[in-house]
Amino acid sequence: QTASSAIKGAIQLGIGYTVGNLTSKPDRDVLMQDFYVVESVFLPSEGSNLTPAHHYPDFRFKTYAPLAFRYFRELFGIKPDDYLYSICSEPLIELSNPGASGSLFFVTSDDEFIIKTVQHKEAEFLQKLLPGYYMNLNQNPRTLLPKFYGLYCVQSGGINIRIVVMNNVLPRALKMHFTYDLKGSTYKRRASRKEREKSNPTFKDLDFLQDMHEGLYFDSETHSALMKTLQRDCRVLESFKIMDYSLLLGIHILNSNMREKEGESSQNTSDAKRPGGQKVLYSTAMESIQGPGKSGDSVITEATNTMGGIPAKSHKGEKLLLFMGIIDILQSYRLMKKLEHSWKALVYDGDTVSVHRPSFYADRFLKFMSTRVFKKVQALRSSPSKKRCNSITALKATSQEIVCAVSQEWKNEKHGIITEGQSYSSLDEEVLGSRHRPDLVPSTPSLFEAASLATTISSSSLNADERYQHDQPMLYSSSKGLPSSSTFTLEDSAIYLTSEQSTLEMENDNASVLDVYL
Repeated sequence: QTASSAIKGAIQLGIGYTVGNLTSKPDRDVLMQDFYVVESVFLPSEGSNLTPAHHYPDFRFKTYAPLAFRYFRELFGIKPDDYLYSICSEPLIELSNPGASGSLFFVTSDDEFIIKTVQHKEAEFLQKLLPGYYMNLNQNPRTLLPKFYGLYCVQSGGINIRIVVMNNVLPRALKMHFTYDLKGSTYKRRASRKEREKSNPTFKDLDFLQDMHEGLYFDSETHSALMKTLQRDCRVLESFKIMDYSLLLGIHILNSNMREKEGESSQNTSDAKRPGGQKVLYSTAMESIQGPGKSGDSVITEATNTMGGIPAKSHKGEKLLLFMGIIDILQSYRLMKKLEHSWKALVYDGDTVSVHRPSFYADRFLKFMSTRVFKKVQALRSSPSKKRCNSITALKATSQEIVCAVSQEWKNEKHGIITEGQSYSSLDEEVLGSRHRPDLVPSTPSLFEAASLATTISSSSLNADERYQHDQPMLYSSSKGLPSSSTFTLEDSAIYLTSEQSTLEMENDNASVLDVYL
């Protein structure tokens, strides 16, 4: 409703005044009450003995938790002069908003900060979040969560405009060939026709699955650092009862022709804009997941200016730079969201809707990221002796866990009704044959099969799905009343676990040799 030029001017004036005023306050530890302080100053257009004159309507400028945010800025290495220079030296640039929130977005001319307008509820929620957010940042400054540098409110003509200053995830100096907003939900998660017509559209989950159906590939070190960071961040959000957040993912394709052209232009713009190489700590995607010491030289040569992007490859073998961050975290699972999920779940499949309980939302988000979006490049084979040892250990551990679980079930069901069932597949005929022929040695997988099997088992999670225990017929051996086959789901395929008892071990219930068929 207010002209954006007036908002931009008021923001710059207000931040300039409050940050300048804050420098006179001595440095001290952040106390609990500092999170709830609100400072207010009135800036009339004719000016006063404290405030400068300006050509915008009179407005009041409020600063929330000034000392706490000063601490956050210091934590990220932002000096007050640099903060003021970034925000106040040149006019803010307005960005288009692809989301449904209707928020206004501004970016500073040096590309460092995003300024976003937020609703009253979101600003209130951020205030409540601050103590926990402070604790989390202290423990772990390397995070893909938004970095908040300030929360302000401009009051003009009876209207409150609340704004939050955050880190900029996607640098404008590099062209983003694809931008995705990913939630791990599939219901209505396709970019609208209006969005697609834009010069730089933001696509959604279904578009990603269509365009990048094979996912994005990383070397194992980067992949594990990224997944670890995402898991940690999701647990933090879940503890705050936050949901409906997204991963904003910018993909820059490193094409040789485009690299030369853009390399020059991006070099010029970044040199011209950045004062004295000022840089916010932990702000780039690469620093957020593992730190500045490691550059992705395995994928990209040193000559390329990566701008802090994470190196990756597409399924076509193209070299990519990825920029990412978790956005929209100021959604709490309150009454309105519960109602929204309830009515959507009645009409559609509840599990595919984006609004969901925080714990389910976090698990679904992580599963989508780890199985559909981010994948690990299979490393070259290590020495066979090492691989053998590792895989046999992994197989032993896995089989022991499964034997324990299965034998426990057998004990519980021993006194139950013994039912006869059909064999799952012809693979079991060999097993049945060996049971009636004690002179035959039970067949075990070869070392190579064991190695590949152990790799498969250890790299995926084994979920014993409860419904399978009821749905699937179980085969019982007539002598002991034990099931000789039980199924564990592993994504789309199934593993058949067949317990065999050799002649030597017939007396002992628990001693079982395990044949695992994929």
